[in-house]
Amino acid sequence: MQGHEEEGIAHIRQGLGAFQATAANAQPYYLALLAEAYGTSGESTAGLGVLAEALVAVDQTGARVWEAELHRLKGELLLQHVTGGSDEAEACFQQALDMARCQQAKSRELRAAMSLSRLWQQQGKLQEAHDLLAEVYGWFTEGFDTADLQEAKALLKELAG
Repeated sequence: MQGHEEEGIAHIRQGLGAFQATAANAQPYYLALLAEAYGTSGESTAGLGVLAEALVAVDQTGARVWEAELHRLKGELLLQHVTGGSDEAEACFQQALDMARCQQAKSRELRAAMSLSRLWQQQGKLQEAHDLLAEVYGWFTEGFDTADLQEAKALLKELAG
């Protein structure tokens, strides 16, 4: 994520191997990091494979804390990987949004709303995108210096413009 994607991927893979035996419940989180790193380096196929592995781990362990983020990342990687994959990506974003809402995980809900809003923006659904993101962004009362909230604020300005 800091310009050394291949080295980062190798470190994450190495750490996962050592970590799997001791903390299976955390595995989906680390696999999400790995999938995101693959996506950043343009290796969406590898990232999608890792996400499939992470979703199996979620089902096996019942550790669903990161499930919304896994579906959001899957949508992002599908948009990179598959031409015309916007319908499947939109379904992933909606699933991520619903899961985050059920878990009352506001940060993950914000990230899912941003992903879905960006997709809708590309599809010309500017009002829907703005309304969704404005609703989620409006819940926050602090933390406006975080990257996600700054990004959401910038996207809201784009959508309103």
